[in-house]
Amino acid sequence: MSAPILKIEGLVKRFGGLTATDHVDFDLGEGEIHALIGPNGAGKSTLINQICGEMRQDEGRILLDGADISTLPAPRRAMLGLARAFQVPSLLNDMSVLENVSVAVQVRRHRTYRIWDSPRGRRDLAAEAATFLDGTGLADRGGILVSDLSHGERKQLELVVARATRPRLLLLDEPMAGLGASESQEMIATLATLRQTHGILLVEHDMDAVFNLADRISVLVYGRIIAHGTVDEIRADPEVRRAYLGEEEA
Repeated sequence: MSAPILKIEGLVKRFGGLTATDHVDFDLGEGEIHALIGPNGAGKSTLINQICGEMRQDEGRILLDGADISTLPAPRRAMLGLARAFQVPSLLNDMSVLENVSVAVQVRRHRTYRIWDSPRGRRDLAAEAATFLDGTGLADRGGILVSDLSHGERKQLELVVARATRPRLLLLDEPMAGLGASESQEMIATLATLRQTHGILLVEHDMDAVFNLADRISVLVYGRIIAHGTVDEIRADPEVRRAYLGEEEA
């Protein structure tokens, strides 16, 4: 078995007397969707912020492709292949769909285009950006301003923008949030295809989506992982059923 893309070892984060991340361990493999679930207040966002580098852990290590990234700033982690899509899309509203994707391509290329750059360079940039829109519901919406998109389209675009950085690992924070039934099914289908090219850490409350997509699930309650396993194992775990699924023992 190949080494995991992401490996979390003994991660701890405290806020005064509160332990928000309590000695968390898990890993994520090549081509895997690993779901992180838990009730509100479980510490999922705090954990994701540490993985992204937006928050420094107090103890433990974060390994990306075997390299220790625990002390690296968020931009450096992104350059090494980590991309995040947020529950509330974070996009450039006064720019077009294609321009938003182009910015992500520029970031990956580590350069900024200026007014005197060659037209050919700009065309090449736009052409590459357009390839990431192909096969999505935004393929014909490249010229539309982000401010004119629906919520579902914005969620799609943020995922495209994340992919345009060509990450090794996608961290997806509630991609189903606010989507209608048909939009949720489209998102599930999209994520199912992305496992072919990306490892995915999925934070999600929509259990239908989790059970449809996840290869493995980790359950977080009060900052502590109470269970790891496959969909069937998590469904059958009595502690998970009590703590998260809200079921009582017979």
